[in-house]
Amino acid sequence: MMIQDSQDECNGWANYATWNVALWTSNDEGLYNLARGYRHSRAPYQSFVDDMREFGILETPDHIAYNDRSLDTDALDTMIQEL
Repeated sequence: MMIQDSQDECNGWANYATWNVALWTSNDEGLYNLARGYRHSRAPYQSFVDDMREFGILETPDHIAYNDRSLDTDALDTMIQEL
C-alpha cells in the first residue's frame, strides 16, 4: 500500500490520517462496538478518543494518533453517528 502525504485526499476522506482512523474504527470489532456507543453524543469522535486514551490506546496499528491534528473530526463524527 502506498502511503500518501497526510494532506492529500485518500479514498474519499480528507487525508490519509482520517482515512486510516476511520478504517480501523469501522473494521476492528472492539473499536467499532466502542465507537457505536457514542452515536448519540454531542461530540462522538472526541468522546471515543477520550475513552481510548483511558484504555491506553493512543494510535492506530499504523501509528496514526487518534488525536492527530490533521484529522477531519467532523467527518469522523459523522462516521460514528452512522455506525
